Amino acid sequence: MKVRLAYLCGEYPRATDTFIQREVKSLRKAGFHVETISVRRPSQLEQGTEEQRQERQGTHYLLPCSPWRALSDHLSIILHTPGRYLHGLWLALRVRSPGIRSLIYQLFYFTEAGLVASRMKKQGLSHIHNHAPNASGYVAMLAAEIGDLTYSMTLHGFGILSEPRRWRLKEKIERSLFTICVSHHARSQAMLWSDRVCWHRLHIVHCGIEPKLAIAPRSHTGKGLNILFVGRFDHVKGLPILLDAFAILADRNKNLHLNLVGDGPERPALEAIIQAKNLPERVTFHGYRSQAELHDFYAEADVFVMTSFAEGIPVVLMEAMAFGVPVVAPRITGIPELVTDGVNGLLTTPGDVNCLVARIESILNDAEQRNRFAVEGRKIVKKEFNLKIETTRLTTIMQDHLAK
Repeated sequence: MKVRLAYLCGEYPRATDTFIQREVKSLRKAGFHVETISVRRPSQLEQGTEEQRQERQGTHYLLPCSPWRALSDHLSIILHTPGRYLHGLWLALRVRSPGIRSLIYQLFYFTEAGLVASRMKKQGLSHIHNHAPNASGYVAMLAAEIGDLTYSMTLHGFGILSEPRRWRLKEKIERSLFTICVSHHARSQAMLWSDRVCWHRLHIVHCGIEPKLAIAPRSHTGKGLNILFVGRFDHVKGLPILLDAFAILADRNKNLHLNLVGDGPERPALEAIIQAKNLPERVTFHGYRSQAELHDFYAEADVFVMTSFAEGIPVVLMEAMAFGVPVVAPRITGIPELVTDGVNGLLTTPGDVNCLVARIESILNDAEQRNRFAVEGRKIVKKEFNLKIETTRLTTIMQDHLAK
C-alpha cells in the first residue's frame, strides 16, 4: 500500500531533531511518500548543521502567511465541507484551556490547521503524523477534523506529559488513529490519561540510531580525563548540576576537561557559571556539530554525562553507547529502559550533585569498568534501539492502522 502522509512539527528541523530526520528518511526508503510540514522555521540558535539546512529546503512552512492566503484556504474548506469546518471550530473551542489568552491561541491553532488541511488536499496526503504534540498537536487534531483526514502522534518524555490537562492529552489520544510512545514510561503516562478502550492503539516504538553507528567499542586505558555532553542548552537539561559537579571534580584533578557540544537559550547563563567558578580553561563550548563531527567527540570521550530533569529516551545516549563511551545519566522517565545501572552505564539520583560526582569519578578511575560498559552498551543499542528495526515496526503499525 502506497501511504501518502505529512510529518507535522512545531519547528523543524531543529539541530536536535536528527532522530525525526532519520525516521522520515527511513520511511521514505520503505516506500512511504512523506512531506515534512512545520508551523514555523527554527530560530537562529537552532539552525544546526548542513544536514539540517538541507532538510529545511524540502520542508513546507506554514508561517509567515499572508492573511489572504489563510482566508482563501479556509474559504475553500468551508465551501466544500461546511459541516466538518463547523465541527472543527467547535472542537477547537471545546478543548481549549480557560481564559482569553487560551482562546486567542486556539484560534491561531485553528487557522494553522486550515493551512495544513488545504496543503494536504492539494498534495493528495491523507494522514498527519505529529511529533511532540503539545501546541502542534492541536493543529494536527483540528486539521484532521476539518480536512476529513486521520492523524497520529509520537509522545516523548517532556512537554505534553508535564502538563497533560493543559495540553488536552486525553482528547488528543482518544481522537488519534494511533499513538506512538518512545518508551514504556511514556506509554504508561498515555494510559493514565486516556480511556482503556484506547490502550490497544498505544504502541511503543523506540527512537533509534543507524546500525552502522554501532562500531566496535573503543578500548579504554588508564584514568579518564575527557567528559562529554551533547545536547540543547535548555533548562530541562539541568546543566548547572553538571557544572557544579565538574567544579568539584576539576579541583581534584587538574587534567580533567569538559566538552559541551550544542547550543541553546541557557548558554549565557552557563558561561556566567563557568566564569564564576574560574573554569573557562577547563570547559569548552563547541556549538552544534554534524553527525560526522560528533563521531570525533565520541571517539575522544571517556564518559558521557547527562543531567536532565525530564527526557524520553535520549538519542545522544544511544549514540554515545554505540561508540563505546560509558554513560552517566539520571534515573528518570525512560532512561532506565536504555541504561541498566552497573551493567551498561551508571544511573544517578536526579539533581544530586554529590551522587553525580561519585558516579563520574567511579567511571573515570576504572578503565576496566569503562570497557565493560562499552561492550554492554553497544549490545543493547544494537538489539533494542536499532533504527532499521524500529522504523520497520513503525511502518507496520502505520500500514495496519491506515489499511482499516
